[in-house]
Amino acid sequence: MDGTNHSMVSEFMFLGLTSFWESQLLFVFSSIFCVASMMGNSLIILTVMMNPHLHSPMYFLLANLSFIDLGVSSVISPKMIHDLFKKRKVISFSGCITQIFFIHVIAGVEMVLLIAMAFDRYVAICKPLHYFTIMSRKMCILLLVAAWIIGLIHSVVQLVFVIKLPFCGPNVLDSFYCDFPWFIKLACTDTYRLEFMVTANSGFISLGSFFILIVSYIFILITVQKHSSGSSSKALSTLSTHVMVVILFFGPCIFVYIWPHPTSHLDKFLAVFDAVLTPFLNSVIYTLRNKEMKLAMRKVCRFPYRLEVMLYFYYFNIRSFQVSHTHLGFPG
Repeated sequence: MDGTNHSMVSEFMFLGLTSFWESQLLFVFSSIFCVASMMGNSLIILTVMMNPHLHSPMYFLLANLSFIDLGVSSVISPKMIHDLFKKRKVISFSGCITQIFFIHVIAGVEMVLLIAMAFDRYVAICKPLHYFTIMSRKMCILLLVAAWIIGLIHSVVQLVFVIKLPFCGPNVLDSFYCDFPWFIKLACTDTYRLEFMVTANSGFISLGSFFILIVSYIFILITVQKHSSGSSSKALSTLSTHVMVVILFFGPCIFVYIWPHPTSHLDKFLAVFDAVLTPFLNSVIYTLRNKEMKLAMRKVCRFPYRLEVMLYFYYFNIRSFQVSHTHLGFPG
């Protein structure tokens, strides 16, 4: 096929919600959680960077996960919120392709990061004496680089086959943003093989990764139960947070890409859940269930106040010094 096959469709329209009151409610809901998500994840990154006690492999991976969640909030939510009250919710062909590219890069990176975090907990709990030898700085950077490479490959491999599809008629996407399942259905050609490839690439990989992670967490749980020390209970608390985040991430992915009988309303709910709620809940879960992180975040939040107090006393002392010099006859 030549590159002009899609020239008849230069833009796509999002169907979104048809009810005005539903749109209003979603606008308020999405706006609040989008802002809260960006603030929460930014605070986690800032806390890990500023606190030397958090310069460990676990928090290094957590900060990178928060960075990825910021990406999710930036790629999907602003456009979705902006379109809620518009009659014509339009995105250009190139804009749609760009959105799909970043969504799948981010999803691929997050998938590998969650596996890396599971590996980190496995080493910390099952091989504590070798933890800092195995999870060295070099290993952490290697895991991060691998996550980005796999995310890019995951996205590009699918786009190579999809970008040249012929679009000659329908251009309405029954969603709030562009993604492969809805995008492929609009092509005016037989897309069975492509749909299977997308299901295999996104769906089966998500399902396989989810089961591998759950099995690994069960194995770690069995190991934890053999110990009764305080450190083991702390490890169990950390482990439960990881399990919740894994379910939040993989649940919607598995349903969207594998479920054979998708429904419009459920797909839209999962689209909003994945784009708005998951990044927010990730930051909340990691904050509320981690005492060390909560303490460090309080210190970061108090820092501007302390800086203001220090500047005030510095200014007060300078003024006092100038006044005393003036009384003694020195020039001010």
